[in-house]
Amino acid sequence: MQAQASEAQALIADASELGVALSLAQAAQLLQLLDELTHWSRAYNLTAIHEREAMVRAHLLDSLAALTDLAGNRILDVGTGAGFPGLPLAIVSPEREFTLVDAVAKKIRFVNHACRQLGLNNVQAVHARVQSLTPTAPFDTILARAYAGLPALLADVQRLAAPGTRVVALKGVYPHKELARLPAGWRLDQVRSPRIPGLSAERHILHLVPVGKAVSAEREALSAHAPVVPPRQRLD
Repeated sequence: MQAQASEAQALIADASELGVALSLAQAAQLLQLLDELTHWSRAYNLTAIHEREAMVRAHLLDSLAALTDLAGNRILDVGTGAGFPGLPLAIVSPEREFTLVDAVAKKIRFVNHACRQLGLNNVQAVHARVQSLTPTAPFDTILARAYAGLPALLADVQRLAAPGTRVVALKGVYPHKELARLPAGWRLDQVRSPRIPGLSAERHILHLVPVGKAVSAEREALSAHAPVVPPRQRLD
């Protein structure tokens, strides 16, 4: 019990260095998420990182670093994998609605399981390829952490964006070559280089926004509160 309390306090302190104020209850939820991930990974191999402190840095803190980059209430996490960065951000932003999408069924099953265990009611997990989602409404922020290069990412989310949408890409080293090949209709709006406590690797968070007429007027007219409709039945 004392070890759990100590781990939670350490997480709170590290998150504060990122400008994220965690409550003790939120820290406990985040650490429980790692407990669930560790348990499931023994059977389903959901993560290549198994050492506890490394999981805290690479999964929790790295995800929380993007909290200040979120805009609006409707957030899409594409290629979420086992739920990162979407699940940690949903824990600390209960007022926002998160849609987590991945093409691998076992990963979406885990996301649904984690939501049930953690009592997260602001997350919709969708088993689908991003390109095949039915864009019934644009998103305010589209997150991508472990996805393809920027040109492919922007092409895949084009139909899910509106002129005011912000695409937030979490990267390691600065992606010079990818930025040189941005598709027409998109521009780099902002770059941050957060320092993740305990992580020596470079991190860059990029904001990309649509410009001109790249996003159709039809997307602008969609209701901001319409649900996402996956191309096949959502897994529970």
